[in-house]
Amino acid sequence: MDEINHYVKEHQIATVIFDDELSPSQQKNITKILDCKVLDRTNLILDIFAQRAETSYARTQVELAQCQYLLPRLSGMWTHLERQKGGIGMRGPGETEIETDRRIVRDRIALLKDKIKVIDKQMSVQRSNRDTMVRVALVGYTNVGKSTLMNVISKSEVFVENKLFATLDTTVRKVVIKNLPFLLSDTVGFIRKLPTQLVDSFKSTLDEVREADLLLHVVDISHPDFEDHIASVNQTLVDIKSNEKPTIMVFNKIDAYHNLTIDEDDLITEKTKRHFILEEWKQT
Repeated sequence: MDEINHYVKEHQIATVIFDDELSPSQQKNITKILDCKVLDRTNLILDIFAQRAETSYARTQVELAQCQYLLPRLSGMWTHLERQKGGIGMRGPGETEIETDRRIVRDRIALLKDKIKVIDKQMSVQRSNRDTMVRVALVGYTNVGKSTLMNVISKSEVFVENKLFATLDTTVRKVVIKNLPFLLSDTVGFIRKLPTQLVDSFKSTLDEVREADLLLHVVDISHPDFEDHIASVNQTLVDIKSNEKPTIMVFNKIDAYHNLTIDEDDLITEKTKRHFILEEWKQT
């Protein structure tokens, strides 16, 4: 902490982001030590989600996740008021203020949960109406090109952008290939260490995956850590009990894949997975 603190002061840094979830007390203490804004991984992901949410359903889901994240962290917001002290006549106004806030957030959570229940019901009715057709779901790490693929296959205009979590809403399109009609759905991208709040609030989005007959697991082959991404997606599929489904793995962004072939005479450089050519990947 001292090292980080020194670095923060030296470079006049205003925000510090941790690539892990911090407990409320950790966040509070670290903020106190560093004296600047401290975000953890969950907070950052929720922020990105909030910016991307377009439909009222996505906004409701994100707000629910944000409220659930915020509830245990409210106490840190009230440091400017004296906290509750023991003894007679020592009860400061700070505590009552927090209590009011907690109640507001709890009521909001209850309200959002009811709202989501209603939408979930509508979604499941929509899904039951589509029962007769084969259903295919696109799954994969965030930003591997699922929506682009969806647009190509279904000739539709789903929003596409080269950034994390561009898609938050599930879109379903009817596709016919060689006289075979099926439904193709585009889902929210997975990510390593997905915050638990999000898995809960995006339950119905993930239901599309649960109820699919076939999964197309899209992989960005040009990303240096694509194997970790595959593992993360498989882990999420285990979490939502969909790992037994028939799956076709699709390598995408093949034009961005650079084969770093090693010169045959180069005996010093050790040949690692990084230097695999596409043919070699196909054999694995």
